[in-house]
Amino acid sequence: MKNLISAIKYIIVTLIIMFFPEDLFAQGCVAIRQFSGIGNAVGQGNILEKGELNISANYRYFKSFRHFRGTHEEPDRLTNNTEVINWTHLIDLNISYAFTERIFGILSVPYAYNERSSLYEHGRTERHTTYSQGLTDLIIGGGYWLFTGEKSPKGNMAIGGGLKLPTGNYGATSRFYNVGPNGESEIRPVDQSIQLGDGGLGLIINGQGVWNLGKTTFLYYDGFYMLNPRNTNGVQTFRRRESEAIMSVPDQYALRAGLFKPVGSAHGLALSLGGRIEGVPVRDILGKSDGFRRPGYIVSVEPGASYMIKDFTIGLNVPIALLRNRTRSLTDIADSTPDNRVHGDAAFADYLVNLSLAWRIAKKDSDLFNSF
Repeated sequence: MKNLISAIKYIIVTLIIMFFPEDLFAQGCVAIRQFSGIGNAVGQGNILEKGELNISANYRYFKSFRHFRGTHEEPDRLTNNTEVINWTHLIDLNISYAFTERIFGILSVPYAYNERSSLYEHGRTERHTTYSQGLTDLIIGGGYWLFTGEKSPKGNMAIGGGLKLPTGNYGATSRFYNVGPNGESEIRPVDQSIQLGDGGLGLIINGQGVWNLGKTTFLYYDGFYMLNPRNTNGVQTFRRRESEAIMSVPDQYALRAGLFKPVGSAHGLALSLGGRIEGVPVRDILGKSDGFRRPGYIVSVEPGASYMIKDFTIGLNVPIALLRNRTRSLTDIADSTPDNRVHGDAAFADYLVNLSLAWRIAKKDSDLFNSF
């Protein structure tokens, strides 16, 4: 019985290492924050033994370029070469530590590089590119597994929480062309979608679980909501509407679930297939919701694969967008009239690439590590 429990726990650890480290990082302008560990990093502690560590490095990439107003795509933006294109690269380091068998802590340190190509931000006559790079918003948090391995041999679930620290530069600037009084270039804050932070102290509430549905099939799920009480951050947008002159500091949310199945051996190849929804709400739960934001959500199918060699696991998953919805913001609603229904748009990606490498440091190796 103990061998069975140990085997199940080891498979669960492998699953969580591979499919919970990566960010719930939405694919386009709607998900404006680029910090690590939205939800997942808080729950990344794994089912480790007391004193064990898990270290993971994750790389993410997407290109957003398809414009949506509501769920309606605007293909003429591509035809007329007026689309906005974002390229985002994010690398983060996540370190989790098991204080006990059931209590864990997590620290996530991310770094981002972004490019944004557009016409409308450069006098609407020439296409130019703006840039941002640097440390983004850190996450520190922890969680609690509800069951011990002996009491729940078929799986486990955890609840957790954390703080999103405003360490990223939320007023990052770049050069904009054809925008000065006489057509000169100016240094201005970059668009909200490629800012490195939002300036708010966020509270993350997280839940996750893994359950054995058969001999080698597992159900996984993970969800979070981030409350961002700060109203606006004082950074100018240079948008035409006065109601959108300053950047908002919005809440965020995400949920993902699916099936995970080792192929041949629990210590080798494994495949997964699931779904996810992530987005920015129109209104925050706490505090005001003034200023400019792009609310909306993305629903994706999420295939993935991982391979485990001893305590090292490499994984790849590629969420593919099925539904993209740029919902109406409060400023859209307020600025509408009976003759003019305002509804802003947003650019979304077709897919997101997540590549991760995880190292589980066992108790004996952790003791050696801590001795230096």
